[in-house]
Amino acid sequence: MTESVVEVLERLGGTATRAQLVALTSRAEVERAIAGGDLARLARGRWALPQVDEARAAAHRLTGVVSHTSAALLHGWSVATRPDRPHVTVGRRRRSTGAARVHLHWADVTAEERTQGATSKDRTLLDCARSLPFADALAVADSALRDGFAPGHLRALADAARGAGAARVRRVAQHASPLAANPFESVLRAIALEVDGLVVEPQVEVWEPAFLGRVDLADRRLRIVLEADSFAWHGGRDQLASDCRRYNGLAVHGWLVLRFSWEDVMFHRADVLRVLQAAVDQRAEVRCASCRAA
Repeated sequence: MTESVVEVLERLGGTATRAQLVALTSRAEVERAIAGGDLARLARGRWALPQVDEARAAAHRLTGVVSHTSAALLHGWSVATRPDRPHVTVGRRRRSTGAARVHLHWADVTAEERTQGATSKDRTLLDCARSLPFADALAVADSALRDGFAPGHLRALADAARGAGAARVRRVAQHASPLAANPFESVLRAIALEVDGLVVEPQVEVWEPAFLGRVDLADRRLRIVLEADSFAWHGGRDQLASDCRRYNGLAVHGWLVLRFSWEDVMFHRADVLRVLQAAVDQRAEVRCASCRAA
């Protein structure tokens, strides 16, 4: 069954270029979604989920600014989990009247943020890193780096962070990478980081000795590959044939290839964690058996 433009956009993390949406659906479907108000315009050729417009309206109504994951979307960054209600930050002395349909936050708001209608990119990253689960925070930080946010500046923000959630901020900055293609891959990497003995790198080129392909995540020592498989990118016949050749090549050269669906990574993270831990334990047993045999 073909996915709608909105469903594809959600899997991309809530923001995408028009060209990306056309490639994954069709030009006619994208035009219909735009005409029907199913997409919110961020800039020329760049679109987001309609929650962006809802957040703008809520912030205006409450005399506040769009913040947290709502601001991340407004900045054009992808998120792992779209906000169920707009996030709005208001001044510390602002009363909460009329805030029943938003996630309301209180903080000092700068004049520039009021003019822009959203928290700054720096503050948005800090807010997300402090308040979100690690996997979701990592997805936002990865997207920001892909979008051109300087890694050194992110690390500087983390080093300067103080107070509640500062340790979370530093952990996100430590592991953030622009190499993850989308939140799907970011969340899978975040889960892998929780597994004892598993050390994965994003977008690894595998040579044995000829080039076998680029994989989403790999632990070179244990020779484990993790692939974030989505029907949108792997559903065509040509792509299926290419994937089969790549996976077979990896398998015959001793790589364990684990493939995960978007649904499992996003909604069944504990199950993914158990599979990864079992794979690490199995590889460790094989390595020990080889050592004893030698």
